[in-house]
Amino acid sequence: MSSTNGSADTSRGTSRIPLLVLRLLVAAALIVSGVIHLQLASGFEQAAPDGIGGGNVFRIQAAVAVLSGLYVLLRGTSRAFFLAALVALASLAAVLLYRYVQVPTIGPIPSMYEPVWYTTKTITAVAEGLALILAVVGYRLSRRAL
Repeated sequence: MSSTNGSADTSRGTSRIPLLVLRLLVAAALIVSGVIHLQLASGFEQAAPDGIGGGNVFRIQAAVAVLSGLYVLLRGTSRAFFLAALVALASLAAVLLYRYVQVPTIGPIPSMYEPVWYTTKTITAVAEGLALILAVVGYRLSRRAL
């Protein structure tokens, strides 16, 4: 009987290790995206008397990415992974949309069309893509652990 309990504890511990690794990787990817967006924000300041400006959009994205990264790191629940996946998806969708489509100003959000790839933009897109994939995997694994 005790060996059965011991093996159950071992298998439960083993399933926690991949989730812990996923939590660390998702958090790291979202924090990388957030930090880069903070660094780039001042370069995207645009005159927007009726809007919030590109720099502020970048600052908001940075805050949301870092907070969701910390949330998944600290909690590691399926809800945390789901939120991280949503944030990563929204961030990745925005960088791809504004890279390939000249979106006009929408309400308070300025047009941020930028038809080029450069190193930091590429790093954020890769980080967001990895965060998305890993958060989805973490979500599925955390749902199975229930």
